[in-house]
Amino acid sequence: MNIRQVEIFHAVMTNGTASRAADVLRISQPAVSKTIQELEREIGFLLFHRVKGRMTPTSEGRLFFREVEQSFSGLIHLRSAAARIRDFGSGEIKVASLSALSTNIVPKALRGFQQRHPNVAITFQAQMSSVVKDLIAGGQFDVGLAADEIEIAGVEATPFSRFRAAIALPSDHPLERKEIIEPTDLDGQPFIALAPEDTTRRQLDTILLQANAQPKVVLETPYSTTICAMVQAGLGVGLVNPLTAEPYVGKGLTLRPFRQGVFFRTLLLLPPNRRPALIVCDFIEELTAFSKFE
Repeated sequence: MNIRQVEIFHAVMTNGTASRAADVLRISQPAVSKTIQELEREIGFLLFHRVKGRMTPTSEGRLFFREVEQSFSGLIHLRSAAARIRDFGSGEIKVASLSALSTNIVPKALRGFQQRHPNVAITFQAQMSSVVKDLIAGGQFDVGLAADEIEIAGVEATPFSRFRAAIALPSDHPLERKEIIEPTDLDGQPFIALAPEDTTRRQLDTILLQANAQPKVVLETPYSTTICAMVQAGLGVGLVNPLTAEPYVGKGLTLRPFRQGVFFRTLLLLPPNRRPALIVCDFIEELTAFSKFE
């Protein structure tokens, strides 16, 4: 028994006669009849009674058709999956991002992508930039967003965004009275700092050193969202990406511009030596609508 025999049997059952099945399949009626006879010999029972040239399903034929219908449902699913793969590549996309963009840009891009591809499965992880890079380099994920301090060997990296940093203050902090925060304003202030390897942290350290200003670092973290939460809780002030701080502003946290130009830079990462699938290209298109350089 082969799939062509089953397909012809299914066509006869669904179209009522061998002649209509032949028309649908674009083959001759004798070819339909011959194939059904071959199928009957192989399975060991009659599928049709033949009376005066008419083919009427036997009881066994009807039972067999029930099983064939279930198989054809699976076959239709396979054809649909094949069409998705042909048109869009994998029916799944895996995205990884640094925490700072995981609560703003990425959700918006994923929403637009899902509207275009509602049947594509999405896997998303928010990770440290170094982990994002490893996931992309290893081919485990399709697209990544990471801070620019990572070593980019083993991935294809292009600039994605640049945001000017701001100073986050707890509500009612004395520095709220100032329109712009100067480096010297941070001298002696309890400070929530980014991790030492962060390039934005290194930019700030250089500026503070030149201004002879020394904040009191009370906590270090690789995540801008954590800085916002700690500032909101009143532990100190911190340098943050304004995009990350948006949900906290007016809820125990105030933003003020910083005099010197300190920037958060991010990279778009792709696996090396691999042409992105069409659905990956579509997601990148959604992402780049939110790419920003200040």
